[in-house]
Amino acid sequence: MTDSTQIQIPAQMNAVEIAEPGGPEALQATQRPVPQPGQGEVLIEVDAAGVNRPDVMQRQGAYAPPPGASDLPGLEMSGRIVACGEGVESFRIGDQVCALVTGGGYAEYCVAPAAQCLPIPKGLSLLEGAALPETFFTVWSNVFDRGGLEPGQKLLVHGGSSGIGTTAIQLASAFGAEVYVTAGSEEKCRFCEELGAKKAINYRSEDFVEVIKQETDKEGVDVVLDMVGGSYIPRNINCLKPEGRLVFIAFLGGPKAEVNFGKVMMKRLTITGSTLRARDVTFKAAIAAALQSRVWPLLEQGRVKPVIHRSFPLAQASEAHALMESSTHIGKIMLSVRSES
Repeated sequence: MTDSTQIQIPAQMNAVEIAEPGGPEALQATQRPVPQPGQGEVLIEVDAAGVNRPDVMQRQGAYAPPPGASDLPGLEMSGRIVACGEGVESFRIGDQVCALVTGGGYAEYCVAPAAQCLPIPKGLSLLEGAALPETFFTVWSNVFDRGGLEPGQKLLVHGGSSGIGTTAIQLASAFGAEVYVTAGSEEKCRFCEELGAKKAINYRSEDFVEVIKQETDKEGVDVVLDMVGGSYIPRNINCLKPEGRLVFIAFLGGPKAEVNFGKVMMKRLTITGSTLRARDVTFKAAIAAALQSRVWPLLEQGRVKPVIHRSFPLAQASEAHALMESSTHIGKIMLSVRSES
């Protein structure tokens, strides 16, 4: 929805760019021209942005932006719409939104397709709103759409204390599933169980395959959400019950493994996976619509909430990346672009 309201927009903005592939120090403050919204897009004055593993991979030179995307890191952010491109009917200037983007979130202004924007849920701050898009779009698309998780079924999530993990625990529990997770410390395991997981398994001291067998009377789980890969791949297959689904969203431990596909055939398993960043606007718009209909009410009721570990000023993005790489955090790491967020 276009609006005649005029907001003064500067020509230049502060941003954080990847000077060259490397460690956290490769993130450098810079000045960039403020982007302009095109057909079906809005320009958002950014209040806060999320830090995610794909940002780290991009900084390391291992995950290039898709064609046409901003080279600035940042896949999610929140703020106020300050300009609307042609054809935008769903929002007006001044609306507070969060958005999933293909890049550009580490900046004072960011362009987003209007179809990938969602209103900030009632009762949540802009900082909390910025923590939603990347993990909620990913979990909904992979656990519920691709994984087909149904009420009463069992879900195993690796990386339970991550942003993805804390989101998956809450959403799966809210929709009536039984959730098991792996995590790397007793503190993280306790947190995951307090968040709603039936059982959190310390992968450093326990064999998750054996624990799952014990917890499910040797039956196994219906869905595994895996971001590790590598040696976990055959072990995930061992955890699944007949007709189970193994869904990959990342391969932190590598994409290759030796697999006995006889077990896949005998148990009639489905192995699938996806990446979200390069998918088109129509695909992401469908996820946004499902989230607004099915999940936003849960957020507004307080039944689901973003878990934020720490927020850094935009200029300290390198410190935020160092924290993410340490894997000592629980939940989301954020960047506060404006003090009021």
